[in-house]
Amino acid sequence: MNLKHILSCSVLLIFSVLFSFSQTRKIEKSDTKTKIIIPDSTLSVPAEFDNTLDYLLQSWIIRRATPSNCKSESVVKVVSDSILKLRLSKMPCLMEMPYNSTVRSYIDLYTIRNRRQVEYMMGMSNYYFPLFEQVLSINNLPLELKYLSIIESALNTTIVSRMGAAGLWQLMIGTGRMYGLEINSLVDERLSPVKATNAAAHFLKDLYSIYGDWNLVIASYNCGPGNISKAMRRAGGKRDYWTIYPYLPKETRGYVPVFIAANYSMIYAADHNLCAATVNMPVLTDTVMVNRRIHLEQIAMVLNLPIEEIRLLNAQYRKDIIPGDIKSYALTLPLHYANLFIQKLDEIAAYKADELINNRRSEIEVEQAAEGKLSGGSGKVIYYKVKSGQTLSSIAAKYGISLKKLKSWNKLKSSKVRKGQILKIIK
Repeated sequence: MNLKHILSCSVLLIFSVLFSFSQTRKIEKSDTKTKIIIPDSTLSVPAEFDNTLDYLLQSWIIRRATPSNCKSESVVKVVSDSILKLRLSKMPCLMEMPYNSTVRSYIDLYTIRNRRQVEYMMGMSNYYFPLFEQVLSINNLPLELKYLSIIESALNTTIVSRMGAAGLWQLMIGTGRMYGLEINSLVDERLSPVKATNAAAHFLKDLYSIYGDWNLVIASYNCGPGNISKAMRRAGGKRDYWTIYPYLPKETRGYVPVFIAANYSMIYAADHNLCAATVNMPVLTDTVMVNRRIHLEQIAMVLNLPIEEIRLLNAQYRKDIIPGDIKSYALTLPLHYANLFIQKLDEIAAYKADELINNRRSEIEVEQAAEGKLSGGSGKVIYYKVKSGQTLSSIAAKYGISLKKLKSWNKLKSSKVRKGQILKIIK
């Protein structure tokens, strides 16, 4: 056994121990999950993968998006195996993209069954992919790794799996902290597109230094190096993904094929009459450093921005609080609002400070809570942007609440509201 082999084994052992607990997700429960069978295929798709695609449609940004107008749903192309194999061989990828029946099943999943979700992801990719490509390029990694985010999160930055993996790259807490991400009760940088992308890139780079094979890297990203090492031992020491395939956890067996299918489906979308939806993401943004404790509701109300949009751009603040009094934190806003934030910082910091920052509720709300009148329902808080022609009375009627409560929640002395005004509603 030469020195190089000894060092390789040592590095593999260290990473196996470090990552086996930190980046293993979904696998433990895969045998007990409900399976969804794709028509005309024996491939079994884990329900959580299917749910990730469906959850995308429930996100705030997608509910505001405009579906594509190319009538793609009415023209679904079924492509022969020979054409799919040829197209895969011609993709401009460094990584191996072989064709087999499992890959075919996942291509059908994206291009036939989940077309609507793919079109929304195509729209979202215009916002996220330039960032991914920049980070991957800096780290000298294959640019096709950007499609890993498609199968991990469906480009939904706030998604958290049942196993606790979070964000665009579905990093576990241990892995995130290992790569320098801050994770606590107020801040979770796994939900920050920039921070999480950098962490995921370094994680992938380290995995490649162990295996030297991208298929094994991708499989390891899903189930952890410990499971890959176990599968290689069971395969007699072989280090080829398709050789160790039968010894992998069930979900990981489909992970490389679905990655290949995601690459294919996004690259050849037009050939399947798939068109990008119009997603109104604020492409042009600016970042300011905040050195005060600020609540996102304070920013939304003073700057007259939907709080959902601010949350989308700053998903790492788990409780809507930027703890800038501890250290400086970044706040991302649509381009033309960054300077406005700086100009109005004192007003923002003062807005409902006792209630939102100092954990003190107003006297009116305390009295209402004591009388059981505060919410009249689940207690869930939503924010409503007033539309042209609407009155306070019509909004109260829309949500089945009294005009008195609506005025009280928003500290309004009169019933006058203006277009674009943000109202707090407790359902």
